[in-house]
Amino acid sequence: MFKDSFTEQENYTNGESAEISASSVTMLWEKINKIRGTLRPGQTQMADWEAGPLAVSAVPGAGKSTGMAAAAAIAIARQYINAVETGNKYLRQLVVVTFTRSAAANLKVKIRQQLKELSLPQTGFEVLTLHGLALKIARLYPELSGLELETAKLITPNQSHRFIRLAVEEWINKHPEMYHRLLAGNQFDGEETEKLRRHSVLRTEILPNLADTIIREAKSSGILPEKLYEWSEKTDDYYQILRIAAGLYTEYQIIMQSQDFYDYDDMILGALTVLKNEQVLNQERSKIFAVFEDEAQDSSQLQTQLLESLAMGKLNVNLVRVGDPNQAINSTFTPADPIYFRDFCQSCQGDQKLATMNQAGRSSKIIIDAANFALQWVNMQWKAENKTGETPFLEQIIEIVDVNDPQPNANPDMVGKGLELYTPRNINHTVELISQRVVELFKDNPKACAAVLVRENRQGRWLATQLEQVCQENQIQLYDVGEQERRSHVPQEILSLLQFCDRPHSPDYLKATLNILVKRGLIETQDINTLASVPEDFLYPNLLAKTQPPEVTKAAHLCCNLLKAKLELPTYQLIPFLALTLKYEQAELATADKLAEKVNIELIGNYCIEQMLDSLSTIVTSERFEPVNPENMEAQYTKSGQLTIMTMHKAKGLDWDYVFLPFLHEKIIPGKFWLPPQGKFLGDFILSEVARAQIRSALHQPGAKMPNVQQAAHDAKFLKMAEEYRLLYVAMTRAKKLLWMSAARQAPFTWSKPNNIQDADPCPVFTALKRGFSQVL
Repeated sequence: MFKDSFTEQENYTNGESAEISASSVTMLWEKINKIRGTLRPGQTQMADWEAGPLAVSAVPGAGKSTGMAAAAAIAIARQYINAVETGNKYLRQLVVVTFTRSAAANLKVKIRQQLKELSLPQTGFEVLTLHGLALKIARLYPELSGLELETAKLITPNQSHRFIRLAVEEWINKHPEMYHRLLAGNQFDGEETEKLRRHSVLRTEILPNLADTIIREAKSSGILPEKLYEWSEKTDDYYQILRIAAGLYTEYQIIMQSQDFYDYDDMILGALTVLKNEQVLNQERSKIFAVFEDEAQDSSQLQTQLLESLAMGKLNVNLVRVGDPNQAINSTFTPADPIYFRDFCQSCQGDQKLATMNQAGRSSKIIIDAANFALQWVNMQWKAENKTGETPFLEQIIEIVDVNDPQPNANPDMVGKGLELYTPRNINHTVELISQRVVELFKDNPKACAAVLVRENRQGRWLATQLEQVCQENQIQLYDVGEQERRSHVPQEILSLLQFCDRPHSPDYLKATLNILVKRGLIETQDINTLASVPEDFLYPNLLAKTQPPEVTKAAHLCCNLLKAKLELPTYQLIPFLALTLKYEQAELATADKLAEKVNIELIGNYCIEQMLDSLSTIVTSERFEPVNPENMEAQYTKSGQLTIMTMHKAKGLDWDYVFLPFLHEKIIPGKFWLPPQGKFLGDFILSEVARAQIRSALHQPGAKMPNVQQAAHDAKFLKMAEEYRLLYVAMTRAKKLLWMSAARQAPFTWSKPNNIQDADPCPVFTALKRGFSQVL
């Protein structure tokens, strides 16, 4: 007999009755209609869903999460009403999935608020990320999933991970002829220094990048190495790129299995394997009345299959998918692929099951006009130049809301001209213009919120240093998300403290620990180099030693407490203890708990400080460890009186009164094709991009001829350009009352050297906007 359902049916009761009286049904319908009365047309279509598939294509600012929360609460309410009308008191669960943990947390809060409005228990649903859903299923049925999660260890590999490196070395050893073909490249004169350079580039950059890209791309689509080998027979490229990719994938899987590890794609595959068991599948389906998905444009093929499998009812799929293909901004660096949501929309449209949310109340009219102009101009240019594939955007135009819109503050009045376009002399002049405008805006409205959105983290770091003084002088809170919110510092800080606990007499480890304590504000700034030079004298001063200042004594006492904890606490409790000692805030504590869970899983049966240090070192040096975001993360990014600096990617789903978009240059958006010089000996293409384009072609057009290397490289180039244009569109639609855009005449060749400026061409969309909106210049 299998275990209980992963949907935790007990959530329905939790000490509360899952029943309502017949007399309460009328009142409940009144409350449902009251909620419906606050929704816009597209949101109402979502709230009126009762069964079957429904695709919702929503423009930016249309209120997708608001509509989904209302629809979820009303769908749960209908369960209660149905229980009264049919006498069937068995209530089933609503499963809601979204892309990120922070989005899941925010959506959960909104659904609870709507249920509260309906005077219903705040239960009967669960909000998960797609990977969280898969993990629950796989963990519940380990005998079917093939994943022994109690003993197996989860990794998130990148191209620097030791498993990727090992797979590369194993492949090279087993395929010397193919490797030497890569080494020779287009031409090679046998010069020893050049040979050593190519060896290094292939082993540490090109092949690890190919392995990382293709393993994720293939696994997320359910493609095994055998299928890649089969596809490679349909290509005739000199290097046999897909065959190399298949070999790297094979070696990676062997290493993973031999050492009992699994990755996030294995969780999805494991969950799908579980659901192939008819008994389990029927049991799980019987507990769920529907599946709602937000940000559906970011799903992969396997994730789509998982949701459809769970949502299948007796007659059809009870699946509501909400997204915006025009906001698909993750497909060139993750396995996400908007084609699957587009296909779902087209399928639903044929059955009259497609809802569109075209009205958006977030922005002033001129900002909406600018976004629509950018969308239409890009599509027009794409068609005129006969670029590859579909146009970057669907022709879904944003509309302002109706005059009698039920939601307050829709389409707010613009500030100034609403749209401001500048061409500064250089990036320093850009800072001057931003500083001046920011001061003016916050002087007029101190409670406003503003953001500067950049394409690269390096731009944000540079900009933060330039704006820091003017913000301090004018009492404007400056929040650099890339610096202050980068909680990947948690593994590094924990590792440093544990290294000190293990070897307290190491001057380097003591110095690292003292620096962390100063950074956290736990001890005062002092001469750390002197304190760390002789650790014994600092930690254990003898009776003849001169009396130390209070700040030194405090620092020594705190360090000794760390050493004492190492002796007295079980190893598995050290990370939580250190997190509390460092006085981490909410999100950091959650990240430390996640880190402790990950490390403890790896250490099952072998708890010791040495193994813990080894595990943490691997995470710090070669894994993508994602921090945990608190439920109120949106509020931290959009505080009143604050200027936030963050990347365009991270800004998705947020909005501010005023948004600044500097550094809009053609080199970055849409980006000119750039081949790393160290890899040019292979040809004018990137192996990983070619392989990914060939895989997607085989998936999207089965039976069609596999593109050759040059065509695949061409396709990859325009796929990236299309996504960069969508990213700019997302950034533009974050603004409520003012959108400020600029492209300086001179900008850095690379933002790792911001002082090395040269002439820079503006982004084509920016140039077109200046022509189309000349009245704001």
